[in-house]
Amino acid sequence: MFRKAQRRLREVFEHGAHGREREAVEELNSLLEAHPVHPRISGHESGNWHIHVTSRGSAVSAEYLAGAVWGLSVWLCEYGSARFGVCADDRCGNVYLDTSSNNCRRFCSERCATRSHVAAHRARKKAAVTELAHKAQLKPTVPQQASLTSVG
Repeated sequence: MFRKAQRRLREVFEHGAHGREREAVEELNSLLEAHPVHPRISGHESGNWHIHVTSRGSAVSAEYLAGAVWGLSVWLCEYGSARFGVCADDRCGNVYLDTSSNNCRRFCSERCATRSHVAAHRARKKAAVTELAHKAQLKPTVPQQASLTSVG
């Protein structure tokens, strides 16, 4: 159940990250239909009111998925699908919700961004060293002439 839902939720992020908002909405609507929710206001006896989203009579996994789908749907309506992102590091692939003020986030976490930037720096450095070594091998050597000095 989770694997299938994971693929479908990822499609929502892929659509949003690539500017295909209508497809993201269609996929979320399909997921909302598959995982219906029953929102309830709760305060847990403290009066600190908030909404719980449940899928009545379902397994815990179904409730979790219903909450995830509901949350993404609310996020899309509030901020748009352009704030759905897929990590820019090809080795990662995690998804994220862009909470930056100017919608400029590219990585799922600071740690992933640092790892990606360090790898890119090392690759550039290695390429520069390789290029210098290659140029040194191609450079013709010019024999130095012995200098003649006059004696006396």
